[in-house]
Amino acid sequence: MKTVLQDYLKDTRALMLAKLDGLSEYDRRRPLVPSGTNLLGLVKHLVGIEYVYLGTSVGRPPAEQLPWEADGSVWEGADMWAKPDESTEYITGLYREACAHGDRSIAELDLDHPAEVPHWAEGHRATTFGALLVRVVDETAHHAGHADIVRELIDGQGGRDAGMLDEAAWTEYYATVQRAAEAFL
Repeated sequence: MKTVLQDYLKDTRALMLAKLDGLSEYDRRRPLVPSGTNLLGLVKHLVGIEYVYLGTSVGRPPAEQLPWEADGSVWEGADMWAKPDESTEYITGLYREACAHGDRSIAELDLDHPAEVPHWAEGHRATTFGALLVRVVDETAHHAGHADIVRELIDGQGGRDAGMLDEAAWTEYYATVQRAAEAFL
């Protein structure tokens, strides 16, 4: 089971990084929905997810605390967007390091290894490494879905199923969905 979870996680991590390919720094950072969701911010957020759940929570913290955790700004959403001095290379480098750190935990720990999440409510912090691994797989997939939508808003590049239809078929599909919605106007 651990190998299956890790395989899904590796694929989704790669998808997250691929969503940045071919875009300008501006497009990687710009918010396209009212919540401020942006591609580079999603990757930055996942750095902390990897380190906390697959590292710190199982007694394997990163060598250095993340700046937005050290100054407490993580609780103000600072992990969801990149500051001008945080380059794509910096954020993706942190993400690759966090993923490698998580992979070492996956390789070395059993799924029933005890874990404790420091930011969960007192009395509810205890869990297992397996539960946290499932959480990281879920969280990464959840944000990959966001990344699919944000990337599509930037340049039309869709998700994994984008190649399922050609442009004309997607246009017709969209029109069909629109007509169904208009039945409720």
